[in-house]
Amino acid sequence: MPQISRALHVPPEVVGFLGGVATLVVAAAVLAVGNLGDAYGLKRLLTLGLVGSAVVNVLSALSPGYVFLLVMRLLDGVALALILGVALALLKVSVPEERRPAAIGLFMAIEMVLCGVTPAVGGWVVDAFGWRWLFLLVPLIALGALALTARHVTEPPALRRREVDALGVSLVGLALLSLVHGFAEAQNGITRPQAWLPLAASAIAGVLFVLHERRTPAPALQLSLFRSGAFTVAALASLTLNFIAAGFSVVLGQFGSVILSLSQRAIGLLYLPGTLLSAAAIVLSGRLIGKYTPRPVLITSLLLLTASSLLMAATAEPTMALWILVLATWLANLGSLVASASAAEVILSHAPPGKAGVVAAVQPTFAMTGYALGPAVYLLLLNLFFQRQWLNDAAERGLSVTEAEEAVDATRSAMAHSPGSAGYDPNLLRHSGLDLGLDFTDGLRLTMLVVSLLPLSLAVAAYLLMPRRTPTTP
Repeated sequence: MPQISRALHVPPEVVGFLGGVATLVVAAAVLAVGNLGDAYGLKRLLTLGLVGSAVVNVLSALSPGYVFLLVMRLLDGVALALILGVALALLKVSVPEERRPAAIGLFMAIEMVLCGVTPAVGGWVVDAFGWRWLFLLVPLIALGALALTARHVTEPPALRRREVDALGVSLVGLALLSLVHGFAEAQNGITRPQAWLPLAASAIAGVLFVLHERRTPAPALQLSLFRSGAFTVAALASLTLNFIAAGFSVVLGQFGSVILSLSQRAIGLLYLPGTLLSAAAIVLSGRLIGKYTPRPVLITSLLLLTASSLLMAATAEPTMALWILVLATWLANLGSLVASASAAEVILSHAPPGKAGVVAAVQPTFAMTGYALGPAVYLLLLNLFFQRQWLNDAAERGLSVTEAEEAVDATRSAMAHSPGSAGYDPNLLRHSGLDLGLDFTDGLRLTMLVVSLLPLSLAVAAYLLMPRRTPTTP
């Protein structure tokens, strides 16, 4: 994003939206994809998504300006929705039930390897060749996936063609877009109309969506599924783990570059250690799910996410050791993907014959919702706690609020001109009379402490609500 921002002259207020718009589109559109997959063919939609993603990323590499790139990110979100919306459904219909947990473990292990390798490779490509070359990695992977799909994937029987719940999907998109925008604006004050109006619109759209889904004959989301405590916990786990993964990556990038003065390549390398070990652990977790049910595996993985957040809350400091950052990153990655495997198995186990697409789409819908909300909420909390810390710092040093605000505004201005880079210039901070580096770190610690309550609470819910035996498939 820093290179793209400079090269395409992206306004600072557009940077976050440009980075997350594809995720928002995925979260809104993937419900429709589930319906379309059941009606028109899962393999057909997967192929279309892979071709679309390859073409859009080639065009993204040729972007003449940020508006063109923004449109391409919107289209890439549609293509990604097609891929994510049918991948698990194909796994559901093509793998015998008794082997499905192991297959999901292998599925997530491949994702683990990519999660560890991609940030490092991406950072190297951008530093060595420039940001445009980064978009050319996706077409290479997509071409390989297309070849495998054409050769090995058989098209399961499709249902008769059904109408897509366009109104339901539109309401979901409005609710998510308004919610993320509202959280982003809330960083400047929750009482401002720019913050509470989008949040109110999101709440209204959410209520209308529920009312509509209860009445329409072909809903985008089967609300009756949430009568099952296990299904509800699994869906919320998908949201939580992606919420934490996305939020953690954002604060890790800010803390690493702003406070620790690490390069983007170095921050990417934090994801690499332990990747193969995590992949092996995820494969093993798939077997454990098949043997012991998803419940204990999901609880354990949520506790790993809690441990990652608590580790950062306890140890973050301006001079912290890199091995602690590596450990926290590894725990977050391991916990999120093991939890994803467990949640996917629970969700797929509730899919009746002929509706694999619409039920399986619940997992990426909640996952992408969490992925879109994570950065906005993490940054909101970080901003609130950081503000509290520098105000306390100013009071202790006898500085007025105005003097402190001028120092912070100067620092934020430096960051806005080079998003994602080290904007907190130590020389600038010394002139302010504040230790903003320490204030920022304390704000990060409080943020991670608050966020740790989310997976911990969900682990308790999983212990209480999920059955100890595998439920019978409807």
